[in-house]
Amino acid sequence: MNSSLKADHHIAVVIPSFKVTKFIVDVIEKMGPEVSSIFVIDDCCPDKSGDFVEANISDPRVKVIRHTENQGVGGAVITGYRAAIGAGADIIVKVDGDGQMDPKLIPLFIAPIVSQDADYTKGNRFYDIIELHRMPRLRLVMNAALSMLNKLSSGYWNVFDPTNGFTAIHAGVARLLPFEKINKRYFFETDMLFRLNLIRAVVVDVPMDAVYGDEVSNIRYTRALWDFSRGHLRNFVKRIGYNYFLRDMSAASFELFIGIPLMLFGFGFGLRSWWLSITAGAPSTPGTVMLAGLPVIIGLQLLLSFISYDVSSLPTRPRQKTLRTSPSK
Repeated sequence: MNSSLKADHHIAVVIPSFKVTKFIVDVIEKMGPEVSSIFVIDDCCPDKSGDFVEANISDPRVKVIRHTENQGVGGAVITGYRAAIGAGADIIVKVDGDGQMDPKLIPLFIAPIVSQDADYTKGNRFYDIIELHRMPRLRLVMNAALSMLNKLSSGYWNVFDPTNGFTAIHAGVARLLPFEKINKRYFFETDMLFRLNLIRAVVVDVPMDAVYGDEVSNIRYTRALWDFSRGHLRNFVKRIGYNYFLRDMSAASFELFIGIPLMLFGFGFGLRSWWLSITAGAPSTPGTVMLAGLPVIIGLQLLLSFISYDVSSLPTRPRQKTLRTSPSK
């Protein structure tokens, strides 16, 4: 399989590099023959990882690109995407430089794209329940919570582990993304899914195991939780507004448009009536209870129906099939 991929497709690998000099040489040396080019993005690394790679790696496929200012992991990946597209890549794989991702899995990530079954693939560390005990507990809890929020904000109800950075994308689909609008920090992978949904790209999970050693995470979880919460809320509102009211309108649009006001009215009227009954020392009448409860029940049913529609409206036709060129040559 690897030799066929090498002959028929230009596979580019992007490695954002920031404080990973201890691991990055080993990561690059594990790259298989299916990889045509490797772009190492030195994101203004204080350890000068770009110089370190050039001094210790002689692989002609490797090219180092340096940032004069730190742009975050997303900014580094976008720089790599642009470089790979400019080099004529068919598929672009993103691998972290900290050794947590096995480059030997790259053929599994690009296979669904080569076969035109997907536009974007991403790792999922939650498939193997037995292996979950190896993931640090805080990361496990954070990823599980963020995965649920991601389903709402991105619309990809079929994927999990949204912060997983082991990904592959069809280069033609990558060209359709508004790179200047994508979050360039730790919300990058999640924001990518939101942008991919807007262009109706097909996303597929690839089961994988992560390797946890003595690498140091640069994530500040308190700040990340705040940023992720704001980002998910913003993307959810944008996605719903664009997909259900600007791009198209369906029965689900009316379910949402009617369901939310009904629930808000029912809760508001019910709380007001409850407070008045307490202050007056008299129980609410059956009519008052019905007037508060019925809108809540109807509104909830409409919202559940909307969610069911949203879950079933996943993109199913890979966007790469509408492009003039594809990696299936």
